[in-house]
Amino acid sequence: MTGTPETQPETGAASTETTASTVKFSPRSGARLAVVQALYEMDISGKGVLDALAEFEAFWIGREVDGIAHPKAETAFFRDLLRGTVEEQRAIDPKLDQALAQGWPLRRIEIVLRAILRAGAYELMFRPDVPVGAAISAYVDVAHSFYTADEPGLVNAVLDRLAREVRPGEVGAAKASSKPGSSKPLSGKSGSAKEPSAKNPSAKKA
Repeated sequence: MTGTPETQPETGAASTETTASTVKFSPRSGARLAVVQALYEMDISGKGVLDALAEFEAFWIGREVDGIAHPKAETAFFRDLLRGTVEEQRAIDPKLDQALAQGWPLRRIEIVLRAILRAGAYELMFRPDVPVGAAISAYVDVAHSFYTADEPGLVNAVLDRLAREVRPGEVGAAKASSKPGSSKPLSGKSGSAKEPSAKNPSAKKA
């Protein structure tokens, strides 16, 4: 990231290699993407929620960093998602463990994918104002911004499984809108992803 040592974050946010000229984001889509990036940043740096909120609102959201345009975000929604995902993690993680394939607990999932699942689970479990279909589709699209292999399908399957438990009355109506690729991916990439690094968390396998 550009900037002086006093203002430059110590590590980079999860990059989507997206430019404002190629993709348009709604404020809520931008908030979800920023939350996933913030959760990644917190995981690798050990920062707390308040520091992550301040950093992303000051340096990342709605700004161009190293030639990558980060979309604007609905601030109140971003704050609620980030705080809520962290505060409710003890309730979220066991539910995701149950929804994941046996032998693949959440702790074994790579950092970016884990952040996507946690944020999606928070919306399904604690934001009943967000329809199931909209929440699942939104996080499938977030997964598309980092991956082009099987990961978006995994996000769809896990969140759908979770939704069947926590919001069973809505799942039938939501299925049609929760398929991978049901809306435009946040960025186009080739190849699958490996464990991301701090500087390039969307790096691909050779």
